[in-house]
Amino acid sequence: MKKARKLYESPSGDRWYLIRDPSGALFVRHEANVASGGQVEHEDIAAFLGRGAGPEQQELLRLIGTLVEEHPANG
Repeated sequence: MKKARKLYESPSGDRWYLIRDPSGALFVRHEANVASGGQVEHEDIAAFLGRGAGPEQQELLRLIGTLVEEHPANG
């Protein structure tokens, strides 16, 4: 069973999700809005972050940053 977390939904209706599949692999799922054809694409996280600094990438970085906030480093 895949696990998903919505990262961002644009004003035009595009949606991005962080997905973990049953093998443990992580990727980003982009669902284009209906007006753009409604296509679904899967992308490696590194490629997703490397192609820009849009609000969808910023939200993934914010989510990653929360992991550091919850677990302060010792020392």
